Amino acid sequence: MRYTWLDDYLLQKEAVTKDLQPDWNWVRYKIGGKMFAAVCLNEKNEPYYINLKLEPMEGEFLRGQYEDIVPGYYSNKVHWNSVKPDGEVPDDLLKDLLDKSYQLVLGGFSKKKQKEILGPEADGGGK
Repeated sequence: MRYTWLDDYLLQKEAVTKDLQPDWNWVRYKIGGKMFAAVCLNEKNEPYYINLKLEPMEGEFLRGQYEDIVPGYYSNKVHWNSVKPDGEVPDDLLKDLLDKSYQLVLGGFSKKKQKEILGPEADGGGK
């Protein structure tokens, strides 16, 4: 996989957890117990897709711009997109898409739940 920075990048985000879903052989990245990204592994434990969530219009647009971005593998194809791990999507773009996925999933929680997930610092200094 050419995106060797991916694991470190995702784990540095606030309140992110990582696990392996053995039935699917996916390394999942979650916020508040909800997945926002995954690295799908093949039978040799090699990455073959990076799944992430995007606004439907943006995902559709990007799939038209990059052949290495396709509808979400084993996911809701309206909201989820898959990036080929050895493709030509620029690193900065993939980082931006991962950031958006994180924010989309976090934003799906109530403000109260977001504060619980992120801790007291999330409200601007514990006020």
